[in-house]
Amino acid sequence: MEADQSGKAPTFSLPVNAEDDSKATEIRPLSIAPPHMRAFHLSWLSLFSCFFSTFSIPPLIPIIREDLNLTDTDIGNAGIASFVGSIFSRFAMGPACDLVGPRVASATLSLLTAPVILSMSLVSSPKSFILIRFLVGFSLANFVANQFWMSSMFSGPVVGLANGVAAGWANMGSGVTQLVMPLIYTLFISLHIPSSTAWRAAFIVPAIFQVVTAILVLVYGQDLPSGKYKRSNIKTPKENLLKILYNGIKNYRGWILALTYGYCFGVELTINNVIAQYFYDRFNVNLQLAGTIAASFGIANCFSRPIGGMISDEMGKRFGMRGRLWGLWVVQTLAGLLCVLLGRVKSLWGSIMVMCGFSVFVQAASGLTFGVVPFVSKRSLGVISGMTGSGGTVGAVVTQLMLFSGSKFSKQTGISLMGVMMLVCTLPITLIYFPQWGGMFCGPAASHHQHRLLLLPMKPNIADDDHYHLLE
Repeated sequence: MEADQSGKAPTFSLPVNAEDDSKATEIRPLSIAPPHMRAFHLSWLSLFSCFFSTFSIPPLIPIIREDLNLTDTDIGNAGIASFVGSIFSRFAMGPACDLVGPRVASATLSLLTAPVILSMSLVSSPKSFILIRFLVGFSLANFVANQFWMSSMFSGPVVGLANGVAAGWANMGSGVTQLVMPLIYTLFISLHIPSSTAWRAAFIVPAIFQVVTAILVLVYGQDLPSGKYKRSNIKTPKENLLKILYNGIKNYRGWILALTYGYCFGVELTINNVIAQYFYDRFNVNLQLAGTIAASFGIANCFSRPIGGMISDEMGKRFGMRGRLWGLWVVQTLAGLLCVLLGRVKSLWGSIMVMCGFSVFVQAASGLTFGVVPFVSKRSLGVISGMTGSGGTVGAVVTQLMLFSGSKFSKQTGISLMGVMMLVCTLPITLIYFPQWGGMFCGPAASHHQHRLLLLPMKPNIADDDHYHLLE
Protein backbone atom coordinates (compact mmCIF):
# COMPACT_ATOMS: atom_id res chain seq x y z
CA MET A 1 0.00 0.00 0.00
CA GLU A 2 1.34 3.38 -0.93
CA ALA A 3 0.17 6.92 -0.26
CA ASP A 4 1.67 9.99 -1.85
CA GLN A 5 2.74 13.02 0.16
CA SER A 6 -0.01 15.22 -1.29
CA GLY A 7 -2.57 13.43 0.88
CA LYS A 8 -4.25 11.45 -1.90
CA ALA A 9 -5.89 8.14 -1.13
CA PRO A 10 -3.52 5.20 -0.78
CA THR A 11 -2.96 2.85 -3.71
CA PHE A 12 -2.95 -0.92 -3.38
CA SER A 13 -1.24 -3.79 -5.16
CA LEU A 14 -4.61 -5.48 -5.68
CA PRO A 15 -7.65 -3.88 -7.37
CA VAL A 16 -10.14 -2.69 -4.76
CA ASN A 17 -13.79 -1.74 -4.78
CA ALA A 18 -15.01 1.82 -5.16
CA GLU A 19 -16.35 2.02 -1.63
CA ASP A 20 -14.54 3.65 1.28
CA ASP A 21 -13.52 0.28 2.74
CA SER A 22 -11.05 -0.49 -0.12
CA LYS A 23 -11.68 -4.24 -0.02
CA ALA A 24 -9.82 -6.26 -2.64
CA THR A 25 -11.83 -7.56 -5.60
CA GLU A 26 -9.21 -10.21 -6.45
CA ILE A 27 -7.27 -12.78 -4.49
CA ARG A 28 -3.69 -13.65 -5.50
CA PRO A 29 -2.46 -16.48 -3.25
CA LEU A 30 1.13 -16.26 -4.52
CA SER A 31 1.43 -12.60 -3.53
CA ILE A 32 2.41 -11.29 -0.08
CA ALA A 33 1.67 -7.64 -0.90
CA PRO A 34 0.32 -5.59 2.02
CA PRO A 35 -2.24 -5.14 3.31
CA HIS A 36 -4.67 -7.63 1.73
CA MET A 37 -2.47 -10.59 0.82
CA ARG A 38 -0.15 -10.17 3.79
CA ALA A 39 -3.19 -10.37 6.08
CA PHE A 40 -4.36 -13.40 4.11
CA HIS A 41 -1.13 -15.34 4.64
CA LEU A 42 -0.70 -14.33 8.28
CA SER A 43 -4.29 -15.31 8.99
CA TRP A 44 -4.14 -18.81 7.55
CA LEU A 45 -0.66 -19.53 8.93
CA SER A 46 -1.68 -18.50 12.46
CA LEU A 47 -4.79 -20.68 12.36
CA PHE A 48 -2.74 -23.50 10.80
CA SER A 49 -0.54 -23.51 13.91
CA CYS A 50 -3.62 -23.72 16.14
CA PHE A 51 -4.99 -26.71 14.25
CA PHE A 52 -1.54 -28.28 14.32
CA SER A 53 -1.41 -27.89 18.12
CA THR A 54 -4.97 -29.02 18.84
CA PHE A 55 -4.71 -32.17 16.74
CA SER A 56 -1.10 -32.99 17.60
CA ILE A 57 -2.39 -35.27 20.37
CA PRO A 58 -4.68 -37.80 18.53
CA PRO A 59 -1.97 -39.35 16.29
CA LEU A 60 0.08 -40.22 19.38
CA ILE A 61 -2.84 -41.63 21.40
CA PRO A 62 -1.88 -45.28 20.66
CA ILE A 63 1.37 -44.53 22.55
CA ILE A 64 -0.02 -42.14 25.16
CA ARG A 65 -2.86 -44.46 26.19
CA GLU A 66 -0.38 -47.17 27.13
CA ASP A 67 1.76 -44.79 29.17
CA LEU A 68 -1.14 -43.14 31.04
CA ASN A 69 -3.40 -46.22 31.18
CA LEU A 70 -6.19 -44.42 29.32
CA THR A 71 -9.48 -46.23 28.75
CA ASP A 72 -11.70 -45.78 25.68
CA THR A 73 -13.97 -43.66 27.87
CA ASP A 74 -11.05 -41.42 28.87
CA ILE A 75 -10.07 -40.95 25.22
CA GLY A 76 -13.66 -40.21 24.22
CA ASN A 77 -14.10 -37.69 27.05
CA ALA A 78 -10.84 -36.01 26.10
CA GLY A 79 -12.06 -35.64 22.53
CA ILE A 80 -15.28 -34.07 23.78
CA ALA A 81 -13.34 -31.77 26.11
CA SER A 82 -11.21 -30.46 23.24
CA PHE A 83 -14.35 -29.26 21.47
CA VAL A 84 -16.19 -27.94 24.54
CA GLY A 85 -13.46 -25.38 25.15
CA SER A 86 -13.69 -24.25 21.56
CA ILE A 87 -17.46 -23.65 21.76
CA PHE A 88 -17.22 -20.81 24.27
CA SER A 89 -14.02 -19.34 22.92
CA ARG A 90 -15.38 -19.21 19.36
CA PHE A 91 -18.55 -17.50 20.45
CA ALA A 92 -16.55 -14.96 22.48
CA MET A 93 -14.09 -14.39 19.63
CA GLY A 94 -16.81 -12.85 17.41
CA PRO A 95 -17.55 -9.90 19.71
CA ALA A 96 -13.82 -9.63 20.49
CA CYS A 97 -13.10 -9.11 16.80
CA ASP A 98 -15.91 -6.55 16.61
CA LEU A 99 -14.33 -4.62 19.48
CA VAL A 100 -10.54 -4.88 19.07
CA GLY A 101 -10.07 -6.29 15.58
CA PRO A 102 -8.95 -9.71 14.36
CA ARG A 103 -5.19 -9.14 14.64
CA VAL A 104 -5.00 -8.48 18.38
CA ALA A 105 -7.75 -10.99 19.18
CA SER A 106 -6.05 -13.77 17.20
CA ALA A 107 -2.50 -13.20 18.45
CA THR A 108 -3.60 -12.87 22.08
CA LEU A 109 -5.42 -16.20 22.03
CA SER A 110 -2.47 -17.96 20.37
CA LEU A 111 -0.04 -16.65 22.98
CA LEU A 112 -2.35 -17.66 25.83
CA THR A 113 -2.87 -21.22 24.59
CA ALA A 114 0.70 -22.03 23.45
CA PRO A 115 1.84 -22.86 27.02
CA VAL A 116 -1.10 -25.27 27.28
CA ILE A 117 0.10 -27.55 24.50
CA LEU A 118 3.61 -27.38 25.99
CA SER A 119 2.12 -28.59 29.27
CA MET A 120 1.19 -31.82 27.52
CA SER A 121 4.74 -32.90 28.30
CA LEU A 122 3.87 -32.84 32.01
CA VAL A 123 0.69 -34.93 31.87
CA SER A 124 0.70 -37.86 34.27
CA SER A 125 -2.93 -38.96 34.68
CA PRO A 126 -6.16 -39.35 32.67
CA LYS A 127 -7.67 -36.29 34.39
CA SER A 128 -4.76 -34.03 33.48
CA PHE A 129 -4.85 -35.41 29.92
CA ILE A 130 -8.51 -34.46 29.59
CA LEU A 131 -7.85 -31.01 31.10
CA ILE A 132 -5.07 -30.26 28.61
CA ARG A 133 -7.28 -31.29 25.69
CA PHE A 134 -10.02 -28.99 27.02
CA LEU A 135 -7.72 -25.98 27.33
CA VAL A 136 -5.85 -26.40 24.06
CA GLY A 137 -9.18 -26.52 22.22
CA PHE A 138 -9.65 -22.82 23.02
CA SER A 139 -7.09 -21.99 20.33
CA LEU A 140 -9.51 -23.09 17.58
CA ALA A 141 -11.46 -19.87 18.17
CA ASN A 142 -8.85 -18.25 15.93
CA PHE A 143 -10.94 -19.63 13.09
CA VAL A 144 -13.49 -16.87 13.77
CA ALA A 145 -10.76 -14.22 13.62
CA ASN A 146 -9.53 -15.79 10.38
CA GLN A 147 -12.91 -15.49 8.69
CA PHE A 148 -13.58 -12.03 10.14
CA TRP A 149 -10.21 -10.81 8.85
CA MET A 150 -10.86 -12.12 5.33
CA SER A 151 -14.34 -10.59 5.26
CA SER A 152 -12.75 -7.26 6.26
CA MET A 153 -10.13 -7.44 3.49
CA PHE A 154 -11.99 -8.93 0.48
CA SER A 155 -15.19 -7.80 -1.24
CA GLY A 156 -18.39 -9.77 -1.88
CA PRO A 157 -17.60 -11.32 -5.28
CA VAL A 158 -14.46 -13.03 -3.91
CA VAL A 159 -15.14 -13.24 -0.18
CA GLY A 160 -16.30 -16.85 -0.42
CA LEU A 161 -13.07 -17.82 -2.16
CA ALA A 162 -10.94 -15.80 0.28
CA ASN A 163 -12.66 -17.38 3.28
CA GLY A 164 -12.43 -20.82 1.73
CA VAL A 165 -8.74 -20.66 0.85
CA ALA A 166 -7.69 -19.06 4.16
CA ALA A 167 -9.63 -21.58 6.24
CA GLY A 168 -8.80 -24.50 3.96
CA TRP A 169 -5.06 -23.94 4.06
CA ALA A 170 -5.29 -23.42 7.82
CA ASN A 171 -7.27 -26.62 8.33
CA MET A 172 -4.45 -28.52 6.67
CA GLY A 173 -2.75 -28.19 10.03
CA SER A 174 -5.03 -30.93 11.34
CA GLY A 175 -3.74 -33.24 8.63
CA VAL A 176 -0.09 -32.24 8.63
CA THR A 177 0.14 -32.82 12.38
CA GLN A 178 -1.19 -36.38 11.90
CA LEU A 179 1.80 -36.98 9.66
CA VAL A 180 4.46 -34.93 11.45
CA MET A 181 3.90 -35.82 15.11
CA PRO A 182 4.53 -39.58 14.65
CA LEU A 183 7.69 -38.66 12.70
CA ILE A 184 8.91 -36.40 15.53
CA TYR A 185 8.19 -39.16 18.02
CA THR A 186 10.06 -41.67 15.86
CA LEU A 187 13.00 -39.27 15.55
CA PHE A 188 13.33 -39.04 19.34
CA ILE A 189 13.05 -42.83 19.62
CA SER A 190 15.90 -43.18 17.08
CA LEU A 191 18.02 -41.06 19.42
CA HIS A 192 17.52 -43.76 22.08
CA ILE A 193 15.16 -41.59 24.12
CA PRO A 194 12.62 -43.66 26.12
CA SER A 195 9.13 -43.78 24.66
CA SER A 196 7.52 -42.10 27.70
CA THR A 197 9.91 -39.17 27.26
CA ALA A 198 9.84 -39.07 23.45
CA TRP A 199 6.12 -38.41 23.10
CA ARG A 200 6.29 -35.69 25.76
CA ALA A 201 9.23 -33.94 24.08
CA ALA A 202 7.38 -33.95 20.76
CA PHE A 203 4.93 -31.31 22.02
CA ILE A 204 7.66 -28.67 22.21
CA VAL A 205 7.35 -28.29 18.42
CA PRO A 206 3.67 -27.21 18.17
CA ALA A 207 4.07 -24.85 21.15
CA ILE A 208 6.99 -22.97 19.58
CA PHE A 209 5.25 -22.90 16.20
CA GLN A 210 2.15 -21.28 17.71
CA VAL A 211 4.15 -18.57 19.51
CA VAL A 212 6.12 -17.66 16.37
CA THR A 213 3.00 -17.24 14.23
CA ALA A 214 1.30 -15.11 16.90
CA ILE A 215 4.28 -12.74 16.99
CA LEU A 216 4.25 -12.48 13.19
CA VAL A 217 0.57 -11.53 13.26
CA LEU A 218 1.18 -8.77 15.82
CA VAL A 219 4.25 -7.35 14.11
CA TYR A 220 3.31 -7.55 10.45
CA GLY A 221 -0.50 -7.76 10.41
CA GLN A 222 -3.01 -5.03 9.56
CA ASP A 223 -6.68 -5.33 10.50
CA LEU A 224 -8.20 -3.33 7.66
CA PRO A 225 -7.04 -1.96 4.29
CA SER A 226 -7.09 1.49 5.92
CA GLY A 227 -4.95 0.47 8.91
CA LYS A 228 -5.45 -0.66 12.49
CA TYR A 229 -8.89 -1.57 13.70
CA LYS A 230 -11.06 1.01 15.43
CA ARG A 231 -14.82 1.03 15.86
CA SER A 232 -14.76 4.36 14.03
CA ASN A 233 -13.34 2.54 10.97
CA ILE A 234 -16.60 0.66 10.54
CA LYS A 235 -19.24 2.51 8.57
CA THR A 236 -22.12 1.56 10.85
CA PRO A 237 -23.82 3.38 13.71
CA LYS A 238 -21.89 3.40 16.97
CA GLU A 239 -23.36 0.62 19.05
CA ASN A 240 -22.34 -1.05 22.24
CA LEU A 241 -21.43 -4.70 22.56
CA LEU A 242 -24.84 -5.80 23.83
CA LYS A 243 -26.65 -4.28 20.84
CA ILE A 244 -24.22 -5.88 18.41
CA LEU A 245 -24.61 -9.21 20.21
CA TYR A 246 -28.41 -9.02 20.32
CA ASN A 247 -28.61 -8.06 16.66
CA GLY A 248 -26.68 -11.19 15.71
CA ILE A 249 -28.38 -13.60 18.10
CA LYS A 250 -31.89 -12.67 16.95
CA ASN A 251 -31.05 -13.50 13.31
CA TYR A 252 -32.42 -16.99 12.70
CA ARG A 253 -30.24 -17.48 9.61
CA GLY A 254 -27.17 -17.47 11.85
CA TRP A 255 -28.62 -20.32 13.92
CA ILE A 256 -29.40 -22.42 10.84
CA LEU A 257 -25.90 -21.89 9.49
CA ALA A 258 -24.53 -22.85 12.91
CA LEU A 259 -26.44 -26.15 12.74
CA THR A 260 -25.31 -26.74 9.16
CA TYR A 261 -21.71 -26.03 10.07
CA GLY A 262 -22.00 -28.35 13.04
CA TYR A 263 -22.50 -31.21 10.60
CA CYS A 264 -19.84 -30.37 8.07
CA PHE A 265 -16.96 -28.82 10.00
CA GLY A 266 -18.08 -30.49 13.23
CA VAL A 267 -17.92 -33.84 11.47
CA GLU A 268 -14.49 -32.94 10.12
CA LEU A 269 -13.27 -32.23 13.65
CA THR A 270 -14.68 -35.54 14.87
CA ILE A 271 -13.00 -37.46 12.05
CA ASN A 272 -9.69 -35.77 12.91
CA ASN A 273 -10.07 -37.08 16.46
CA VAL A 274 -10.87 -40.71 15.59
CA ILE A 275 -9.61 -41.55 12.11
CA ALA A 276 -5.99 -42.48 12.95
CA GLN A 277 -7.10 -44.72 15.81
CA TYR A 278 -9.86 -46.16 13.56
CA PHE A 279 -7.41 -47.35 10.92
CA TYR A 280 -4.87 -48.43 13.56
CA ASP A 281 -7.38 -50.61 15.38
CA ARG A 282 -9.68 -51.87 12.59
CA PHE A 283 -7.11 -52.62 9.89
CA ASN A 284 -4.05 -53.31 12.10
CA VAL A 285 -1.78 -50.81 10.35
CA ASN A 286 1.24 -49.37 12.16
CA LEU A 287 1.36 -45.94 13.81
CA GLN A 288 3.12 -44.19 10.93
CA LEU A 289 0.76 -45.57 8.26
CA ALA A 290 -2.31 -44.73 10.35
CA GLY A 291 -0.97 -41.19 10.70
CA THR A 292 -0.32 -40.92 6.96
CA ILE A 293 -3.85 -42.08 6.11
CA ALA A 294 -5.34 -39.66 8.63
CA ALA A 295 -3.14 -36.86 7.28
CA SER A 296 -4.60 -37.29 3.79
CA PHE A 297 -8.02 -36.40 5.20
CA GLY A 298 -6.91 -33.07 6.67
CA ILE A 299 -4.46 -32.13 3.89
CA ALA A 300 -7.31 -32.29 1.36
CA ASN A 301 -8.31 -28.91 2.82
CA CYS A 302 -5.57 -27.46 0.60
CA PHE A 303 -8.01 -27.52 -2.30
CA SER A 304 -11.39 -28.85 -1.09
CA ARG A 305 -12.48 -25.99 1.15
CA PRO A 306 -11.29 -23.34 -1.35
CA ILE A 307 -13.29 -25.19 -4.02
CA GLY A 308 -16.33 -24.80 -1.79
CA GLY A 309 -15.72 -21.04 -1.63
CA MET A 310 -15.27 -20.89 -5.41
CA ILE A 311 -18.50 -22.82 -5.98
CA SER A 312 -20.34 -20.46 -3.65
CA ASP A 313 -19.05 -17.35 -5.44
CA GLU A 314 -19.74 -18.78 -8.90
CA MET A 315 -23.25 -19.92 -7.95
CA GLY A 316 -23.81 -16.48 -6.44
CA LYS A 317 -22.81 -14.76 -9.68
CA ARG A 318 -25.02 -17.03 -11.79
CA PHE A 319 -28.06 -17.59 -9.61
CA GLY A 320 -27.82 -15.17 -6.69
CA MET A 321 -28.38 -16.27 -3.11
CA ARG A 322 -30.49 -19.18 -4.35
CA GLY A 323 -27.40 -20.59 -6.04
CA ARG A 324 -25.27 -20.29 -2.90
CA LEU A 325 -27.88 -22.10 -0.80
CA TRP A 326 -28.50 -24.88 -3.32
CA GLY A 327 -24.78 -25.41 -3.73
CA LEU A 328 -24.37 -25.79 0.03
CA TRP A 329 -27.27 -28.23 0.35
CA VAL A 330 -26.21 -30.47 -2.55
CA VAL A 331 -22.54 -30.70 -1.54
CA GLN A 332 -23.25 -31.37 2.14
CA THR A 333 -25.88 -33.99 1.29
CA LEU A 334 -23.37 -35.85 -0.90
CA ALA A 335 -20.86 -35.64 1.97
CA GLY A 336 -23.41 -37.23 4.29
CA LEU A 337 -24.00 -40.13 1.88
CA LEU A 338 -20.25 -40.76 1.60
CA CYS A 339 -19.92 -40.69 5.39
CA VAL A 340 -22.58 -43.41 5.67
CA LEU A 341 -20.68 -45.45 3.08
CA LEU A 342 -17.32 -44.97 4.86
CA GLY A 343 -18.53 -46.88 7.89
CA ARG A 344 -19.83 -49.74 5.73
CA VAL A 345 -16.70 -50.42 3.67
CA LYS A 346 -14.74 -53.40 5.01
CA SER A 347 -11.48 -53.24 3.04
CA LEU A 348 -8.49 -51.00 3.79
CA TRP A 349 -8.09 -49.56 0.31
CA GLY A 350 -11.85 -49.18 -0.16
CA SER A 351 -12.04 -47.24 3.11
CA ILE A 352 -9.16 -45.00 2.07
CA MET A 353 -10.80 -44.19 -1.27
CA VAL A 354 -14.19 -43.41 0.26
CA MET A 355 -12.52 -41.36 3.01
CA CYS A 356 -10.71 -39.24 0.41
CA GLY A 357 -13.94 -38.57 -1.50
CA PHE A 358 -15.76 -37.81 1.74
CA SER A 359 -13.03 -35.39 2.83
CA VAL A 360 -13.40 -33.35 -0.37
CA PHE A 361 -17.17 -32.95 -0.04
CA VAL A 362 -17.38 -32.33 3.71
CA GLN A 363 -14.61 -29.71 3.58
CA ALA A 364 -16.12 -28.05 0.50
CA ALA A 365 -19.40 -27.80 2.43
CA SER A 366 -17.57 -25.81 5.12
CA GLY A 367 -16.34 -23.40 2.45
CA LEU A 368 -19.84 -23.09 1.03
CA THR A 369 -21.24 -22.33 4.49
CA PHE A 370 -18.89 -19.39 4.95
CA GLY A 371 -19.75 -18.27 1.43
CA VAL A 372 -23.17 -17.38 2.90
CA VAL A 373 -22.12 -16.07 6.34
CA PRO A 374 -20.87 -12.60 5.21
CA PHE A 375 -24.32 -11.78 3.80
CA VAL A 376 -26.31 -12.51 6.96
CA SER A 377 -25.50 -9.35 8.94
CA LYS A 378 -23.15 -6.47 8.18
CA ARG A 379 -23.17 -4.83 11.59
CA SER A 380 -22.88 -8.12 13.54
CA LEU A 381 -20.54 -9.98 11.22
CA GLY A 382 -18.30 -11.04 14.10
CA VAL A 383 -21.24 -12.39 16.10
CA ILE A 384 -22.64 -14.36 13.14
CA SER A 385 -19.16 -15.73 12.40
CA GLY A 386 -18.79 -16.68 16.06
CA MET A 387 -22.21 -18.35 16.16
CA THR A 388 -21.48 -20.35 13.04
CA GLY A 389 -17.99 -21.28 14.17
CA SER A 390 -19.30 -22.34 17.58
CA GLY A 391 -21.92 -24.43 15.82
CA GLY A 392 -19.09 -26.42 14.27
CA THR A 393 -17.66 -27.36 17.65
CA VAL A 394 -21.10 -27.97 19.20
CA GLY A 395 -21.77 -30.45 16.40
CA ALA A 396 -18.44 -32.12 17.12
CA VAL A 397 -19.23 -32.38 20.85
CA VAL A 398 -22.69 -33.85 20.26
CA THR A 399 -21.38 -36.32 17.70
CA GLN A 400 -18.42 -37.39 19.82
CA LEU A 401 -20.63 -37.76 22.91
CA MET A 402 -23.35 -39.75 21.18
CA LEU A 403 -21.29 -41.96 18.88
CA PHE A 404 -17.65 -42.14 19.97
CA SER A 405 -17.65 -41.91 23.76
CA GLY A 406 -17.09 -45.28 25.39
CA SER A 407 -18.11 -48.47 23.59
CA LYS A 408 -21.80 -47.97 22.85
CA PHE A 409 -21.13 -48.21 19.12
CA SER A 410 -18.23 -49.57 17.14
CA LYS A 411 -16.31 -46.83 15.33
CA GLN A 412 -17.52 -47.99 11.91
CA THR A 413 -21.15 -47.90 13.05
CA GLY A 414 -20.60 -44.48 14.64
CA ILE A 415 -19.20 -43.12 11.37
CA SER A 416 -22.24 -44.32 9.40
CA LEU A 417 -24.67 -42.89 11.96
CA MET A 418 -22.77 -39.61 11.78
CA GLY A 419 -23.52 -39.54 8.04
CA VAL A 420 -27.24 -39.96 8.76
CA MET A 421 -27.06 -37.02 11.19
CA MET A 422 -25.42 -34.94 8.44
CA LEU A 423 -28.28 -35.66 6.04
CA VAL A 424 -30.92 -34.66 8.58
CA CYS A 425 -29.19 -31.50 9.83
CA THR A 426 -28.61 -30.20 6.29
CA LEU A 427 -32.35 -29.96 5.58
CA PRO A 428 -32.96 -26.66 7.50
CA ILE A 429 -30.97 -24.81 4.81
CA THR A 430 -34.25 -24.87 2.87
CA LEU A 431 -35.73 -22.49 5.49
CA ILE A 432 -33.19 -19.70 4.95
CA TYR A 433 -34.80 -16.72 3.20
CA PHE A 434 -33.58 -13.18 2.51
CA PRO A 435 -36.31 -10.68 1.57
CA GLN A 436 -33.99 -8.93 -0.89
CA TRP A 437 -32.51 -12.11 -2.42
CA GLY A 438 -34.93 -14.96 -1.79
CA GLY A 439 -34.19 -18.52 -0.75
CA MET A 440 -33.85 -21.99 -2.25
CA PHE A 441 -37.46 -22.17 -3.45
CA CYS A 442 -38.64 -18.54 -3.38
CA GLY A 443 -37.51 -15.39 -5.12
CA PRO A 444 -37.01 -12.02 -3.43
CA ALA A 445 -39.91 -10.07 -1.96
CA ALA A 446 -42.05 -8.21 -4.49
CA SER A 447 -40.55 -4.83 -3.56
CA HIS A 448 -37.12 -6.09 -4.70
CA HIS A 449 -38.08 -7.56 -8.10
CA GLN A 450 -36.98 -4.45 -9.98
CA HIS A 451 -33.41 -4.78 -8.71
CA ARG A 452 -30.67 -6.80 -10.38
CA LEU A 453 -28.91 -8.79 -7.66
CA LEU A 454 -25.31 -8.23 -6.76
CA LEU A 455 -24.34 -10.34 -3.76
CA LEU A 456 -22.14 -7.70 -2.20
CA PRO A 457 -22.98 -6.71 1.39
CA MET A 458 -22.86 -2.96 1.75
CA LYS A 459 -23.95 -0.48 4.39
CA PRO A 460 -27.08 -1.72 6.16
CA ASN A 461 -30.04 0.53 6.80
CA ILE A 462 -29.91 1.68 10.42
CA ALA A 463 -33.42 0.48 11.14
CA ASP A 464 -33.28 -2.84 9.30
CA ASP A 465 -30.30 -5.17 9.32
CA ASP A 466 -31.87 -7.21 6.48
CA HIS A 467 -31.49 -4.25 4.11
CA TYR A 468 -28.56 -4.17 1.72
CA HIS A 469 -27.90 -1.88 -1.23
CA LEU A 470 -28.64 -3.60 -4.54
CA LEU A 471 -27.22 -2.76 -7.94
CA GLU A 472 -29.86 -1.19 -10.18
